[in-house]
Amino acid sequence: MIKFLDLQKINQQYQTEFQQKMDSVLDKGWFILGDEVKTFEKNFSQYSGAKHCIGVGNGLDAMILIFRGYIQLGILQKGDEIIVPANTYIATILAILHADLIPVLVEPDLKTYNINPGLIEAKISPKTKGMLVVHLYGQLADMVKIIDIGYKHNLLIIEDAAQAHGLKFKGSHARAFSFYPGKNLGALGDAGAITTNDDHLARILYAMRNYGSEQKYHNDIPGMNSRLDEIQAAFLNVKLPHLDKENEVRRAIAKRYLTEIKNEKIHLPAFDLPDDHVFHIFIIRTLKRNELQDYLKNNGIETLIHYPIPPHKQRAFEEWNNLSFPITEKIHQEVLSLPISPVMTMDEVDYVIWILNKY
Repeated sequence: MIKFLDLQKINQQYQTEFQQKMDSVLDKGWFILGDEVKTFEKNFSQYSGAKHCIGVGNGLDAMILIFRGYIQLGILQKGDEIIVPANTYIATILAILHADLIPVLVEPDLKTYNINPGLIEAKISPKTKGMLVVHLYGQLADMVKIIDIGYKHNLLIIEDAAQAHGLKFKGSHARAFSFYPGKNLGALGDAGAITTNDDHLARILYAMRNYGSEQKYHNDIPGMNSRLDEIQAAFLNVKLPHLDKENEVRRAIAKRYLTEIKNEKIHLPAFDLPDDHVFHIFIIRTLKRNELQDYLKNNGIETLIHYPIPPHKQRAFEEWNNLSFPITEKIHQEVLSLPISPVMTMDEVDYVIWILNKY
């Protein structure tokens, strides 16, 4: 069986260094906001080309904290509208709602699955104060057009980069990352971070993640407990230097899928520049998804569906269930995720392509 993602094999190559880091953290006896967190924040900010990196508990908290930070600074107000893609994982929407802001959903481009910049301005109202852009599946959204729109309308531009470690685009106000184990840069548990060049926002966020405190037992603002765990930071410090190399493997696999899968029943994503993307997930579409998934399983290929139900059709958002986003709904009905990872062999890629072309 070709696994969709062999996490055991991915992490096995770092096992000796993980153990050394574990021993070091245990020997120091400092488990919250210690040297490993400080080192990772420095390393990841440099890697990302950002002035600041704030380690937090997970990717959802990262997005919530960005919004709450801008509310604390007076740049956002509760009840402001935030433009967001309709085609996304539910966490993107939850972050806006948990900050007492209003999500305004915009359809994606069917070719790229990311938000369609041509549809954004029609959704902007006097209450619109920001955009939360998602680089879904590790595919860079059209940031040139999005940034032009943002500056034209004086909007905050925040990136949900939970699936996009290694993208090198600049121009937004803040980025939120998840280091969930299955991500391109994955911890061995929940972990997240925020990167920004905004000094004022960074200072607020360092306090907000730690109960709103810059000095112990002095709580200056209403904060929360969302700190990057010391041991997870240690593991991330081991893996970060290998991220670019692993992303290159993902790109190589994606390019083969894009050029060698030739089956009229299978729709491939469209990219002008594949090197701009980090391919956290490689998505195809087909009208008979269950049939194709069963066919692949029967031929020893594991696949997943990202995602079967769009946010506006989730039971959690019953007030939205009657809304119609036909492109988003089509994507969620047809997408299937193929195996792609830095430990996948080219023989395995050959086999996946051969089986798909036979379908």
